[in-house]
Amino acid sequence: MTSSILVTGGTGTLGGHVVPLLRTAGHDVRILSRNARPAADGIDYVTGDLLKGEGVEAALDGAQTVLHLAGGPKGDDEATRNLVRAASRAGVRHLVYISVIGADRVPLAWMRTKLESERAVAESGIPWTTLRAAQFHDLALTMVEKMAKLPVFPVPGGLRLQPVDSREVAARLAELTLGAPSGLVPDLTGPHVHGLADLARPYLRFRGRRRPMLPVRIPGKAGRAYRAGANLTLQGSEEGKRTWEEFLTERLGQGA
Repeated sequence: MTSSILVTGGTGTLGGHVVPLLRTAGHDVRILSRNARPAADGIDYVTGDLLKGEGVEAALDGAQTVLHLAGGPKGDDEATRNLVRAASRAGVRHLVYISVIGADRVPLAWMRTKLESERAVAESGIPWTTLRAAQFHDLALTMVEKMAKLPVFPVPGGLRLQPVDSREVAARLAELTLGAPSGLVPDLTGPHVHGLADLARPYLRFRGRRRPMLPVRIPGKAGRAYRAGANLTLQGSEEGKRTWEEFLTERLGQGA
């Protein structure tokens, strides 16, 4: 008999890849969503709001495993604490969390909420697994697209990224969710380290555009952290295989 798995953030980019993998493995999936949706193909939806703590207990009823993907620009730490408290009362046996590389090293408010969420999970008393991943290709593309709309493309000096394919992160998360609690597992990065100009050039080629590139400096402590590579994992990580160029070719529908 398979158990039901609760997925928060199951309707987002990452959830859209993970949930089918869990279903293929034979598990029923319940998704906590802010908006009501009809059940379909072994997937139930429970309406609730993690930040407000609404609907969480109902979503957890009968779930032994929780995959926590939900996140936003602010409030992740409070949302996670609400989830953890309810999961502890519900007797959850495995709590899996997706975090971001650099959560413990980059001094940004958003990163701090991720680190506080990690701590809430680790200190919950529930057996847990946390995976830190690099920035998704999807998010890197959004950033490049926005900057490419400007007459001059700004290039923050010293900023490097290791973009990873969200489908490869999803596959790893599905594996971790269906496995035994493992604590903090090795980070998952993309196969290459890129400066922002390295990401922009193939995108501009695919779009048939040209933009002059202007070096800019990220100020303050965050700038120093990025220039020092605090958002990177250069040793000891697991690496995805899908490259930025392969992702662009597929997403933009053009040959390299």
